[in-house]
Amino acid sequence: MAEAPGSGRRSLYKAAGSPSWKEAFRQGCLERMRNSRDRLLNRYRQAGGGVPGSAQSTLLVHEVMEEEWSALRSVEGRPEVSAQLEEPVDLAVLEEIQQELADQERSIISEYEKSLQFDERCLSIILAEWEANPLICPVCTKLVTLGPR
Repeated sequence: MAEAPGSGRRSLYKAAGSPSWKEAFRQGCLERMRNSRDRLLNRYRQAGGGVPGSAQSTLLVHEVMEEEWSALRSVEGRPEVSAQLEEPVDLAVLEEIQQELADQERSIISEYEKSLQFDERCLSIILAEWEANPLICPVCTKLVTLGPR
């Protein structure tokens, strides 16, 4: 016997128009990771920037996933999400989301490292230029060198 669309038991599990909890969780985690960029970079700086590869991918990923999971479970007034969360959780989906977040985290850190390298190159060029072209002090009109004393 076929049920009418949107009725009874089917509507508990297959809510039309709403994304699955997996997609909502994935999108929420990615958004949290983008919004937590400052927090990630502060932790990276505190770690000294030389975090080993496996530990590097866990600076913020687990925390973001836990925050989003708590937020998703606490959504009130959305019975379709609550019903979907009652289904068994597929660990492969969670690992895939975790991998996406780790990739995004590595991308943010890589972008930050490139920015630091660029800043260091600019600073060394400026210092080399100052050493090559000494300045004249406008107050005492003496030659000012910025090199080693």
